[in-house]
Amino acid sequence: MARLKAKLTRVRVHEMNTLYDTGDGQLARHGQMLRLRVERPAGHVRSAGRGTKSAKDRPASTGVLTFKGPENGAETNNAEPYKVREEHELRISNPEEMSKIFEALGLRPSFRYEKFRTTFSLPGMARLKLTLDETPIGLFAELEGEREEIDRAAGMMGFARSDYINKSYGALFVEKRGLAGRASGKEPTSFSGITDMLFRS
Repeated sequence: MARLKAKLTRVRVHEMNTLYDTGDGQLARHGQMLRLRVERPAGHVRSAGRGTKSAKDRPASTGVLTFKGPENGAETNNAEPYKVREEHELRISNPEEMSKIFEALGLRPSFRYEKFRTTFSLPGMARLKLTLDETPIGLFAELEGEREEIDRAAGMMGFARSDYINKSYGALFVEKRGLAGRASGKEPTSFSGITDMLFRS
């Protein structure tokens, strides 16, 4: 990051992401995603999504509720290596209550995945967000912004368009574990029996 002159814009945080769906996976079948993300300071996480030992000692968590529409929307047949999705996001102060509301509405957790995320900006690219994600299946750099700035930043990092990955972490996990036959649309669902993507320790 020093070589890129990247500026740290958000310190490393731990994320526990839970996808919610109907019992028969209607959202996944329509290419939609409903995600509740719980964030905690990285230093307070012990292992496999667990915080400190007692609720009294656990740092306050914050949540982000996200809805995403089908990938690429009207650009489904676009051969470009970018992922374009309708996205609506809302920061919430009590993610635990939000999960209870989902379950009261008949939505079930369909897949959980955790990661550590650090966020940077690059000089001269005001609309670009660079995040470094540490996941149980590897280390990933995510570039979010305008196509031109994505290509420029990727080039600075030594990547070509042919190196781009636009699959979700759920799809990558299914692929890495060789579980595609058990997933609906290559994504984990509430009835697929696919285990969550969590750190072992």
